[in-house]
Amino acid sequence: MDVRLTDGKIAKSLLLFSLPMMAGNLLQQLYNIADTFIVGQTIGATALSAVGSSYSLMVLLTSVILGLCMGSGVVFSQFYGAGRTDELKSSIFNAFFIIFVVSALINGVAFLLLEHCIVWLRIPEQAVAYTREYLQIIFTGIMATCIYNFFAAILRSIGNTTIPLLFLALSAVTNIVLDIVFIVSFHMGVAGAAWATVISQYLSAICIVFYFFRKAPGLCPQKRHMRFQKVLMQFILSNSSLTAIQQSIMNFGILMVQGLVNSFGFAASAAFAAVVKIDAFAYMPAQDFGNAFSTFIAQNYGARKSERIHKGVRAAILISSLFCVVSSLCVCLFAEPLLLMFIKPEESEILRIGVQYLYIEGSCYIGIGILFLLYGFYRGIGKAGMSIVLTVISLGTRVALAYALSSIPALGMIGIWLAVPIGWLLADLTGGIHYWLCRRKNAFSDFSLDAAQSQ
Repeated sequence: MDVRLTDGKIAKSLLLFSLPMMAGNLLQQLYNIADTFIVGQTIGATALSAVGSSYSLMVLLTSVILGLCMGSGVVFSQFYGAGRTDELKSSIFNAFFIIFVVSALINGVAFLLLEHCIVWLRIPEQAVAYTREYLQIIFTGIMATCIYNFFAAILRSIGNTTIPLLFLALSAVTNIVLDIVFIVSFHMGVAGAAWATVISQYLSAICIVFYFFRKAPGLCPQKRHMRFQKVLMQFILSNSSLTAIQQSIMNFGILMVQGLVNSFGFAASAAFAAVVKIDAFAYMPAQDFGNAFSTFIAQNYGARKSERIHKGVRAAILISSLFCVVSSLCVCLFAEPLLLMFIKPEESEILRIGVQYLYIEGSCYIGIGILFLLYGFYRGIGKAGMSIVLTVISLGTRVALAYALSSIPALGMIGIWLAVPIGWLLADLTGGIHYWLCRRKNAFSDFSLDAAQSQ
């Protein structure tokens, strides 16, 4: 099932297309939510700290892969919107080669630098053994992440968001069941949480590959498409590599903040491990809507429908803002009950730090919601370099202010939390002003897709 986003009512098309993506990624968060909940409640706060720090590192490593898949998906959407089927199939073959090789290199480097990563993250001493054990297993799932996200990007690029959702749902349920079996029944500790996640990741990867070759033969590259094309590979790399860099910068900044938080001690580390999961879950709808918006922009960009693109921008801002306001209200009203899903009531200091974080950052989700739309817009029109600029502004400000403000005795950790919405605001202003100036100059009518003609 494919969906063209170049026709029909814009708001309805965006919502129908994005809702399965939101549901899918909310389910994907259950991978980590299940680990965090069961680990925190059954093994304890030390293991919770280890899993939380490991999560930040894995997000950084896989961000390159996810960025390449997202960037390639934009190219697929542009060709699909333009009705250029042969170029679409050729781009699928060339993109898969690039992403598979990069993923294999990342996997190898991750194992080689494991001990250095533990030192760099400033893991609390009591959590080092747990972290090492967890990462040694979780690294084996990197290739599954590559395979699933690549084929999901193909399907989403043509408007099929339902199938990736179904396989993620299967994977999430499997993950939760295996968590209970491995940790509660078999007493495997953090290793059980890691194996549950890895097995579930490979399940989703195998299922989506099987579906692609059996149910989507019209997208499968044929022999004439299976050759390396220099111009096409350059076009794919110019889009996907910039998106990968943008994702990496974003998560590298978060990892630096993780190290700073860890330096405040065990309670701060454990609290941060919990709030990051709540945070990701709360603004996930806005993030996925931004990714869906990118596909909408890319398809209409390929179809050369400039006015529809600008109408889509207005509709997307209203919808995303609504998502963010609802998320902010829920997080601020239920901060403590949400934290008690991961933290035992008697761990009062961890709970206090977590609530403090959620009150400050949770009330400002509209800032990151608009930023996700800006990322999606600039990726969709092939200007991923602007997404990098916005990421540098957002994360650069966040990291710099986090280190500066947290060094003020009167603020301490509160300075880290305050730095986040300030970074979002500055990036939003930059991206919004750039969009307004370029539209006045009609600068978004340069359809660079023509540069990718097949050789």
